[in-house]
Amino acid sequence: MEILRYAIYRLGTMLLTLLVVSVLIFVIINLPPGDYLSNQIAELRASGQSSGVEKAEFLRKEYALDKPLWQQYMIWMGFMPGPHGFSGMIQGNFGWSFEFDRPVAEIVGESLWLTVLVNVAAVLFVYLVALPLGVLAAARARTWVDYTSAFVGYLGLATPNFLLALILFYYGHKYFDLPIGGLMDPAMEGEPMSWEKVKSILIHLIVPTFVIGTSGASAMMQRLRANMLDELGKPYVETAVAKGLSPSRMLTKYPLRVAFNPFVADIGNLLPAMISGSVLVSVVLGLQTIGPTLLTALKTQDMFLSGFVLMFVALLTLIGTMISDVLLVMLDPRIRYEERQR
Repeated sequence: MEILRYAIYRLGTMLLTLLVVSVLIFVIINLPPGDYLSNQIAELRASGQSSGVEKAEFLRKEYALDKPLWQQYMIWMGFMPGPHGFSGMIQGNFGWSFEFDRPVAEIVGESLWLTVLVNVAAVLFVYLVALPLGVLAAARARTWVDYTSAFVGYLGLATPNFLLALILFYYGHKYFDLPIGGLMDPAMEGEPMSWEKVKSILIHLIVPTFVIGTSGASAMMQRLRANMLDELGKPYVETAVAKGLSPSRMLTKYPLRVAFNPFVADIGNLLPAMISGSVLVSVVLGLQTIGPTLLTALKTQDMFLSGFVLMFVALLTLIGTMISDVLLVMLDPRIRYEERQR
């Protein structure tokens, strides 16, 4: 019951934070002078295309871009009625992409869940690799196991993701016949979900998961090793060994539980780091994620498209932080005590 109350409290703070983030995103997007339609109108007037100017002016009124900035924000979020009534983000209307001349929901429809799929796979890869290697390196400190894992970790941190992607492109296709580019066979894009499409996605996920997750796994492995070594040097470990507790049980019962807290807390930082770090990888590998779409939207000042993508990334960040906070409360009784003291 206590965990449920805390989860509800964190959900409320998450929604409040998301509201503040939405204001910041909208303000930052509108900081550069002009917008997509203003730039287009200027170009059309310079070339003498009056019909195009009329259409652009119509779109400015249609999407309330002729109103003051604070009203544009309220209409975009759906807090006040616009030309079509209450029809904003909270009502499920994500706006119109002027660059692609399509609704934002259509453009990001499939790429949203593919983005989540790629990054969830990368996060699972990070934890499945970093947890055993970090514990093993700490348990076998200053041995060849520790030195080898440290070398692999530093190599993963030092190698740029896009370079690793190109290397795996070549050798993965040459020796393992792995598909090159994309997250599914081109013939299956836009097709309804089927077992063949699922298999194609899973095969195409191998290289992106490894590329995106390598640096995160390397950093987390080194962090867990350092935390474990710090705990292993404390007096309670010597006491546990002196009482006859086996090394493996002592390792998992005490030091690992304490060192695991920062490991769990990193979930909140890992999701946005994966997404931001995967933008360039998505371009190199030709992945159908929101990364390339965000780059295009920002370059062309397509405000509704870029605003939605940034809000989506912010939402993932807050969800990751909420999950890590709830897990920490479940894992560490000291955190529950501090919450009661407040």
